[in-house]
Amino acid sequence: MTSLLLNLRHVPDDEADEVRALLAERRIEFYETPPSRWGVSAGAIWIADETAAPEAERVLADYQERRRAQAQAEYAAAQRDGTAPTWWTTLRDDPLRVLVVLLAAALALGLIALPVVLMWR
Repeated sequence: MTSLLLNLRHVPDDEADEVRALLAERRIEFYETPPSRWGVSAGAIWIADETAAPEAERVLADYQERRRAQAQAEYAAAQRDGTAPTWWTTLRDDPLRVLVVLLAAALALGLIALPVVLMWR
């Protein structure tokens, strides 16, 4: 029986490639299902032999821990350098997007509050 190792939804290509390389390096048999045409499924990496699944999950957990630590270190370095994105830099770099998001949030809050306002009338 097969075992799902990694759903590829929202997984960057470099991360998926590194997971494939790790599995191949450890000689863990796996296969992939492709994403569906209409976006219902994003594809996945499956372990072909269920007895190898615990080792594959351990390898994946170790890899994800290293990747998390690296991302946190890069973000901390960017914060120290002053290059980390902030709300103000986003506003400066893309004011139209910020305005649209704020208007959408205001519209959503207004629609949520509308029944209460109408009830009090």
